[in-house]
Amino acid sequence: MSKRPEEGQAFGAAPHERPVPRISIHAFCEFPDTGAALQRAGADRRLSKAHLTVQLGGINAAVEFYNGQVTPNLLIVETRLHGQAALDELERLAEVCDPATKVVVIGRTNDVELYRELMRRGASEYLVAPLAPLQLIEVISGLYLDPGASPIGRVVAFIGARGGAGSSTLAHNVGWCIAEELHINTAIVDFDLPFGTLGLDFNDEASQGVSDALSAPERLDDVLLDRLLIKRGEHLALFTAPAALERDYDAVPEAYEAVIDAVRQSTPCVVIDLPHAWTPWMKACLIAADEIVIVATPDLASLRNAKNIIELVKNSRPNDAHPRLVINQAGTPKRPEIPAKDFAETMGTDPLAVLPFDPALFGQAANNGQMLIELQPKAAGSEAVRRLARALTGRTAAAAPGKNTSSLFSFLKGAKQA
Repeated sequence: MSKRPEEGQAFGAAPHERPVPRISIHAFCEFPDTGAALQRAGADRRLSKAHLTVQLGGINAAVEFYNGQVTPNLLIVETRLHGQAALDELERLAEVCDPATKVVVIGRTNDVELYRELMRRGASEYLVAPLAPLQLIEVISGLYLDPGASPIGRVVAFIGARGGAGSSTLAHNVGWCIAEELHINTAIVDFDLPFGTLGLDFNDEASQGVSDALSAPERLDDVLLDRLLIKRGEHLALFTAPAALERDYDAVPEAYEAVIDAVRQSTPCVVIDLPHAWTPWMKACLIAADEIVIVATPDLASLRNAKNIIELVKNSRPNDAHPRLVINQAGTPKRPEIPAKDFAETMGTDPLAVLPFDPALFGQAANNGQMLIELQPKAAGSEAVRRLARALTGRTAAAAPGKNTSSLFSFLKGAKQA
């Protein structure tokens, strides 16, 4: 499973988390477990642009297949042999392999001398099976990482389990806290084009920034990006939505991907505020994020929706850490609600934070165009925002959750099996 950022590390995406470019990858395996690991790696979000083909037969099959044909960008071959026999087998592969093709060799013996000889002969890497999908992803990504390239930012996507859960408010407050209190350069991107509140929450006018970028993502260079972003202090930038209804917003998923990629090229932390909707681009943004935060209220609709989102994300991102869960508006007077421990049991994950219902604080902050911490630094909601910011950046450990107990809503666990 993908690791989260650790305490003391510079914030941003790890080198192996850079998406692999559009390359062709062919693999010839000797053992089914290696083929299965490669198939799982190929389904990962970081290899979504690459085209991976896996088949059995090992080096002999590769030699026969490429006799007289062009080899792919990356060739992964597995050998049963070791020592000089493995080198002889690979020598035959070299005769049909194009010079520009990178070659990764998988073996079953931890042979240092074989590794050194393979490196001397121009192999890109030697791996010892059995292999984990994430290990393969890291190796493939590392082969196409420019040593001189600048680090890219880590993308944190906030999504509400239902309308009115407070996902946008928390995204904006956590982004502000990461920038202002943790001093990490942060950009908040509001993708709720018709109804976005990023400008309102920071007492700025709505702009066409995100909309202009989505309409022509191929033009989004550093100069244009700098012009579209609204600077708020030394460490924070805002990419506000137009919040207007006189036009339709129909950008393709690839446009959203291009905008996020452009922002993360220069910003260590990118907070994405996703609207409460479900479209192809929404799903693509969610699955592609490095970190996902689901904000739910303690009611049955949120429980169902959050469970569905978590299950979809887990199935789509088997090599990533699970989404974070935040429960908002807990303790609303006279409203029956699901206890946090019951929420956790049904979700299969403990909430990262539980924010109390505090309409006075949240309402005044929204009306003033201020952040919670600016208004009441010691309030419970403000402290929860700090804990979220620190946990998401690895600046401190997440608060220890309570133990789970049996739930009146445990029937939802088996709903899909019934």
